[in-house]
Amino acid sequence: MLIQTPPASWKDYELIDSGNYEKLERFGPYVMARPEPKALWNKALSDLEWKHACHTTFQAGAGFGRAGKEDSGTWKMSKRMADQWTIRYGGPDGDAPAGLDFRLRLGLTSFKHVGVFPEQAPNWDFIFKQTHRVAQELKQVPRSLSHTPKVLNLFAYTGGASLAARCAGAEVTHLDSVKQVVTWARNNMELSNLENIRWIVEDALKFVRREVRRGNKYHGLILDPPAYGHGPDGEKWKLDECLFDLLQQCSQILAPEHAFMVVNLYSNGYTSVLSDTLVEDTFGKAGERQSGELVLRDRAGRALPLSVFTRLSR
Repeated sequence: MLIQTPPASWKDYELIDSGNYEKLERFGPYVMARPEPKALWNKALSDLEWKHACHTTFQAGAGFGRAGKEDSGTWKMSKRMADQWTIRYGGPDGDAPAGLDFRLRLGLTSFKHVGVFPEQAPNWDFIFKQTHRVAQELKQVPRSLSHTPKVLNLFAYTGGASLAARCAGAEVTHLDSVKQVVTWARNNMELSNLENIRWIVEDALKFVRREVRRGNKYHGLILDPPAYGHGPDGEKWKLDECLFDLLQQCSQILAPEHAFMVVNLYSNGYTSVLSDTLVEDTFGKAGERQSGELVLRDRAGRALPLSVFTRLSR
């Protein structure tokens, strides 16, 4: 099992401290405290040090502890900060692969999120490298109609994974069920001086089923599904009930060779073993798989586990 963290050289993100069910993070110039149920240990820094460092603290609202509402609340400001700001991933000064360079607009939301899940950086690196690999392999395929990898990003949020694939030259389809989030992702594309991503606001399972019927194939699939959610027409998504079906459908649209897939799971109770078993059962044993956890490390060296993943390359 792999344990992976964002590169230490990423200047625009840092987990400063964690503990007592909270995490203290820096995104660009701003420091914030947010709830973190997995931070079961004690803080390394004092409450006074947290207070002095913080620009803002998220306070959970009445929905805390309720499925689908657990992240709702408000931000309590303690220092002046911008409503929106931009961070960068990659570029010439980082440890990310050469050529991987994009920007993300951040902002405070009522669901404790700011527009990026920083632990996803290792997945971005994988997506970028695999897209490059596939592009090189396609050039060697006789009578190939296109040397451009096609990548589909489902539950794509603000687009970090989409931008990683686009930086590597992929033809990217970015799908999310929330129109405002898709608009946010498009803004990130423009901030990154990229173009020509295909934007879709739709229910992921409904879209994939239609792609199966059409016989469409992709060289890359990216899945980062939530525990709960709704499609734009009220379709209900519940991870436990829908994930296996979605993976079965996705297995029919992934190219049999010169292809890759990433599934990332945040839901409590899901393990990398479970993720690996699901992928093997739905996509088969062909190709190479790697599974593990994405974690953040604070200054005290504690590893905060946040998601599990399985990656497939063939």
